[in-house]
Formats: sequence, C-alpha cells, structure tokens
Amino acid sequence: MAIPLSLGLPPKSSRGLLDGLLLGAPGEPRVVPASALLGAESAGRVVVLLDIDPARLRADASASYEAVRFDLECTTEQIDDAIALRVPAPLAVYVDGGDEVLSPAESAALLCEGGRIPGLDSGHSPAEIADFLAVLAHESVGFVARAADADEVIGLLCGTMAALRGDDARAAILDPQPAKLAALIPEAQSALREVLLTIEVSDPTSVETALRSAGLS
Repeated sequence: MAIPLSLGLPPKSSRGLLDGLLLGAPGEPRVVPASALLGAESAGRVVVLLDIDPARLRADASASYEAVRFDLECTTEQIDDAIALRVPAPLAVYVDGGDEVLSPAESAALLCEGGRIPGLDSGHSPAEIADFLAVLAHESVGFVARAADADEVIGLLCGTMAALRGDDARAAILDPQPAKLAALIPEAQSALREVLLTIEVSDPTSVETALRSAGLS
C-alpha cells in the first residue's frame, strides 16, 4: 500500500528531514569501531561498528560509551548469525559478499523478517536501490545507509519519498528533485525519516552544508 506523503496522520515522533540524519554531524553520534572502545574513556553517544566479538566489549569494565545502535558487516552466509546476535541496542546489518549472491533487496527482506535493520552500502545501481526501497516501504524496521556525497544523500531521500508514495523510485534516484523534498509538510518529512533512519558519510559537515544549500532543512 502506498503511503500518501502529502497527507497522512502524524507519526509517533516528529523528525525533520535532516534531524539526526547524518552520523558524525555536530551533536550527532559518530561511528566508532568496537575495538577502539576497549579501554577508552567517555566516548559519549556512538554507533558501535562490531569489528570484534561484542562479548569482549561487554567484558571491558573500563569502556565508557552510550551505544545508540550497533552496526555489523557480514556475508550472505552469516545473515542468520547476525539476526541471532544479541546486543543492548538496535542492530543494523550491512551484507556484502559470500558464496550465495543476494541482491540488496533479498538481503533486506531476510533481515526485516528477522527484526534487524537493513544497511544499504554506497555504490549500488539505481535499480538495486529502488528494489531495496520497495521492500523497506512496507516494513516497520527502517533502514540505514552509507553515501559518498551530498548527491547520493539527496538521491536516497528522493528515492525513499517515491517508494513511500508508490512512485517510480528508480526515476527519483536518477533525477532527484530537492525542491520536492523541501516542499514536504512536517508530517511527511517525519514519515520519510521513520524509514530512512540515518546516513553515514565521510565528511558530514560539508554534506550538511551542501544539503542546506540545496534548500533542505
């Protein structure tokens, strides 16, 4: 069922289009490898990238941090293990590689079924992203993404908006229209952000500046 982003009921919590979107932006959590938290002091609010067994992190009484989410990278053969992993915050899973080749959409469907947040890496084709978004538009877990630059961020926002409306997400990614995003009413912006949770970029400050220059706020 398509979601009418121009109307609709107010979501559970109000989120602006860019509120908390970019990891590492001023005032927002940054991504930190779990191994870097061992013995660290006062890391603050972070997204923990699990590059070690989480049991090692739990066992380190000196590590000081607040995990708002855990991120995990795995192969297709490890998806079941990723779904079964228990951590004290939401878990997002980026799937890449493995003997069994799955599309981003196929991986996302498995992760959603298992109650995990699908992660979308940068570098996929517009068609692959559109198929991925078609899955997430009908799920409640939302997704997280990585993007190379502001153009990719805008493409993801436009593609998500189109998928929720039942429009052509691939066309929206290929020809993104920031003005349409800026014209969304607050309830529609928040509904979009209930699906697209966060985006990881290498330079969040410059990307945020570029997004605001494009008329987004």
